[in-house]
Amino acid sequence: MNILVCIKQVPDTTEIKIDPVKHTLIREGVPSIVNPFDACALEMAVRLKEKEGGKVMVVSMGPAQAKNALKECLSVGADQAFLVTDRAFGGSDTLATSYILSRAVRAVEQKTGESVDVIFCGKQAIDGDTAQVGPEMAEHMDLPHVTLATGVEMADGKLRVQRDTDEGHDIIEVDLPALVTVTKTSYDPRYPSIKSKMAANRAVITEITNSDPDMICDQERLGLNGSPTKVKKTFTPDQTKNGVIISNETGPDAAAKLAAMLSDAKII
Repeated sequence: MNILVCIKQVPDTTEIKIDPVKHTLIREGVPSIVNPFDACALEMAVRLKEKEGGKVMVVSMGPAQAKNALKECLSVGADQAFLVTDRAFGGSDTLATSYILSRAVRAVEQKTGESVDVIFCGKQAIDGDTAQVGPEMAEHMDLPHVTLATGVEMADGKLRVQRDTDEGHDIIEVDLPALVTVTKTSYDPRYPSIKSKMAANRAVITEITNSDPDMICDQERLGLNGSPTKVKKTFTPDQTKNGVIISNETGPDAAAKLAAMLSDAKII
């Protein structure tokens, strides 16, 4: 089984800064990590490989520094890594990004000579929180997809996906090849050993650029020019604390007091 995991290197901070001109994230000077949901997706992929055999490949789209994230993935069970990088890809929104990654998957298949059976993505990246790239990739590639997975297994030649709900969980079977987005799982991603970290640091990361003969892209669908989503304005919302705490009251008295306050404010 050939499994491919899409991962993203994201800022390790809650203080996201936006370029006032380009309206894109400022990443310089900010420490980076593997997107946590992508780390869960990788762990799920490695567990599936350990049970069914095969290999796990990781792909990331970003600048050269994203190689550090890919090497981290290699240290915890991935077998091969690819970096999709080119100035032409800069500023891509989710639609352009998903298109580029869909073409990158096909490029990986050409380079390895093997087809990909399952694509795993984190449900969303913590810097953008759109949850759009995975499903959009599936649409570009005409693949069936399941979102918000918390577990997977193979059963009778199909991928059986568990998805938690408020009432319990759903079990969804999907034919391969397929794409699955992963949310927080009941198990944590594994930690690398010293030996695996040393091996990952020596690993060669294959770069895929826009000029790569295996990377066949429509130039009008790349970067800022290929992104229909335009950010017109960014701002930090004002945080006000106008709440009132009703304390030292019995339940009925507190309810009556709350009702009176809401009535005075003409809310009810």
